[in-house]
Amino acid sequence: MIVEEIMNEEPYTLAPTNTVLEALKLMREKKVRHLPVVDEDHHVLGVITERDIKEALPSSLQDEPNSAVFNAAVEEIMVKNPLVGHPLDFVEEVALTFYESKVGCLPIVSGGKLVGIVTTTDLLYTYIELTGATEPGSKIEIRVSDTPGILFEITKIFNAHHANVQSVLVYPDSENTQNKILSVRVKTLNPLAMIEDLRKKGFDVLWPNLPGVSL
Repeated sequence: MIVEEIMNEEPYTLAPTNTVLEALKLMREKKVRHLPVVDEDHHVLGVITERDIKEALPSSLQDEPNSAVFNAAVEEIMVKNPLVGHPLDFVEEVALTFYESKVGCLPIVSGGKLVGIVTTTDLLYTYIELTGATEPGSKIEIRVSDTPGILFEITKIFNAHHANVQSVLVYPDSENTQNKILSVRVKTLNPLAMIEDLRKKGFDVLWPNLPGVSL
């Protein structure tokens, strides 16, 4: 998946001469927390966030436009020369940028001009969509050896039960580096028969594993 599939293609923007008060009003009106600052040619000059405004105020309790900060131009407190992305960047690369750089948004630039914006909320929504959590289903977590063909063996069991696989996530096993944990979401509300067959084949099903419930 690439960035242009999840980015907001019509972000709200400010000019560098807009005031901090105007920025705050726009954020509240549009319910956003990040605003790119652009020039007349739509080149990105900076980014101003709700957090930047709060940190610029003399008191975190101050919420009325009675401070000189509110009349200042956004260019005085914005983050200048911010990190930017490209529409063809991979979503996982952008997620890594968010994680390593501790930023909350990424202006998306093509041909030197702003064409969109991606926020942490966009990434969270994309993650939820990719996991299939928005659709009815059941999650099964299985500890497996890190060997070729293991996923095929597991999906054969799901296929035998005519269960559609909604998503598969793979992450390291904290107890053994030679293993992986497969988090599989299947389109069924009663996975007990599949879990039983998985265990018959020798797979270590970690979840569901409810005390007092025989699977």
